[in-house]
Amino acid sequence: MFESPSNPKPSDNRTWNSETANRSVDDAATLARIGQRDENAMEEIFRRYSGPVYSVALRVLRDTGQAEDVLQEVFLQLWRNPTAFVQDRGSLGAWLVVIARNRAIDLLRRRKPSDSVEDVILASSVNVADEAERNVMMEKVHRALAELPPEQRKSLELAYFEGLSHTEIASRTGDPLGTVKTRIRQALITLRKAFPA
Repeated sequence: MFESPSNPKPSDNRTWNSETANRSVDDAATLARIGQRDENAMEEIFRRYSGPVYSVALRVLRDTGQAEDVLQEVFLQLWRNPTAFVQDRGSLGAWLVVIARNRAIDLLRRRKPSDSVEDVILASSVNVADEAERNVMMEKVHRALAELPPEQRKSLELAYFEGLSHTEIASRTGDPLGTVKTRIRQALITLRKAFPA
């Protein structure tokens, strides 16, 4: 059903942006289409997340054939039961990666029962746990941004995601410069309260 990626792309470590902020919404809509047996939706999700899923399986198993098997199993599971993913618990990408890692470890145990799973070295510059934690944090930030008043959110997004100065934001929105500064300051105070140190 799906083609295995021959050269999986490394995880995208770009700074948080509005495109990333909308990914969970896109994923939810695409999963709903998968629930209606939309194969195009399944292909979209596969293109989006097959690289990281395959990479994790390959790191654990060190066998391309078995990594491809895990890749197929993970996405077939999603195709059969898209409602298994609970959006409030994190991002779809992190969830798929964790499933792939667990499946690969299970397969490794069956393949080499004498080897301790703890002895398996994941030769990777990406820490899967850190990546999953980062994705969960991104989801929290997205929710916090969504709760801001629209004017504050827009000013903050223009400043931090598009890199506009206060003056440029005022020019684009037509709002007074002092209003723009106040909105951004209030938005940052709200976000700091949502993420105490």
